[in-house]
Amino acid sequence: MSQHDFNIANQTAPSFRTDLNNALQALATLSSGASAPSTTFANMLWYDTTNNILKMRSEADDAWISIGYLDQSVNAFRILDDTQVTNTSGTQTGLLGDQATATWEAGTGTTESLVSPAKVKAAIDALATVDVGAATAALSAGAIGTYVWATRTSGSTNVTFGSTLAGSSLSPTSAVYGVAGQGQASFTSYNFDTASALSGTWRAMGEYDHEKQSGTDGSGNFINLRGATLWLRIS
Repeated sequence: MSQHDFNIANQTAPSFRTDLNNALQALATLSSGASAPSTTFANMLWYDTTNNILKMRSEADDAWISIGYLDQSVNAFRILDDTQVTNTSGTQTGLLGDQATATWEAGTGTTESLVSPAKVKAAIDALATVDVGAATAALSAGAIGTYVWATRTSGSTNVTFGSTLAGSSLSPTSAVYGVAGQGQASFTSYNFDTASALSGTWRAMGEYDHEKQSGTDGSGNFINLRGATLWLRIS
């Protein structure tokens, strides 16, 4: 380990030889030492033996740039935490190191990064603690992601599981939706089609026959029962 000012002054031959050897030794050892060289030059290398970090002087010769950690215990080079990955233009494209826990848990960071499986798991676990029930409960009736028990108020085809319909052809109802047969006004009490049409697009989470005759009243008139099922608003 040696450091030198790299200035070979005019001197006697023996002194010149010693001075030159010291300068070459400093070059060979990357000016290694417990403290920075007193004389510095742009882009010179210095191995900081106190912290085991290889450093390079900035081109402005006003600061030291840490390059990496030298693990002397196992003779290995280590990349320093939070080392930026850049393209050839110097634009950052990633990060070698961990980022703030809050950034991982919020899922807002866009910088590519190396991360341990344990930290990925911790972030997922943190997100899983969000009260999904409270979030769902905060949705207004008929909002995207909500369910409704509804009947089809227009069209004459059956509803199949997974099919989608416009909300304008659906109306919230009770478990059974009755329609009076043969124009008998006495059966309007079975007609639960009083709610407004829905908005958006809905997916059937069940299925039913659009309209099926189901028995007669005391006067022999047919009573038609129209089906209803559970719907999920998807847009």
